[in-house]
Amino acid sequence: MRSAQLILHIEDNFDNRILVRRLLHSASYNVIEAEDARQAIAALCKYRPDLILMDINLPGVDGYTLTSKLKTVSSINKIPIVAITANAMRGDREKSLLAGCDGHIEKPIDIDTFLDQISHYLNHNGNHTSPNE
Repeated sequence: MRSAQLILHIEDNFDNRILVRRLLHSASYNVIEAEDARQAIAALCKYRPDLILMDINLPGVDGYTLTSKLKTVSSINKIPIVAITANAMRGDREKSLLAGCDGHIEKPIDIDTFLDQISHYLNHNGNHTSPNE
């Protein structure tokens, strides 16, 4: 029997962390959380998640910069990173992908499709497709 997949959620907003945690736990995913780049790096030194959910508008080091830095570390650069962001303007998805994200989910998240999106990114890591393409 395969153990539950581990997801690192990097998000500074408490309410957003609670919502995502509840949704992921309802589907039996294990979740670790970080509020900023420093906590995210500390978590990655201790755990090897199957997926990283990255808020773009983090305090200090933003999600674009953190993603770019993580993709240069050979021991973790194969972990898919999905941007979860309120940045929904034209070009924001492309900017996330250029920074190294493997996918892009807009906030507010759609609770009816979120878990399908997570499953998609876990099963199609690294190919820059969205579940709706």
